[in-house]
Amino acid sequence: MEPDYLFFLAADAILFGHVLFVVFVVFGLALIFIGKIYNWAWVRNPWFRITHLAAIGVIVIQSWVGVICPFTTWEMALRERAGEGAYSGSFISHWLETLLYYQAPAWVFTVCYTVFAAIVAASWFWVRPRRFTERSTHGAA
Repeated sequence: MEPDYLFFLAADAILFGHVLFVVFVVFGLALIFIGKIYNWAWVRNPWFRITHLAAIGVIVIQSWVGVICPFTTWEMALRERAGEGAYSGSFISHWLETLLYYQAPAWVFTVCYTVFAAIVAASWFWVRPRRFTERSTHGAA
């Protein structure tokens, strides 16, 4: 296997991880609200909720201070090492990138991330996480 190809694969793996991170943030909130309705105990897990809140918190802080996401930086560096132009790659990377990267002014993303984070924070009051000392009962919230 050529070293350039390994950098290409690593870039695609990071892109895939980036997409999973976005899916966790976006669908995590949806699942919290759905879990409230269906009384799923796991949506009140404090470790899940803290991790979810921290994930969107990092995104908001990055957008407010103008820092590019490390996933993006690492992926682009690996693509350059692979001798590949920015976002010209495999079929999978093309579609993952199309879903992940939108063209809009930076302030639009900052506002969207901030509003989303506010909804995540509000979810703590509507779907309260358990305390770390509480044990979950199967199926009950």
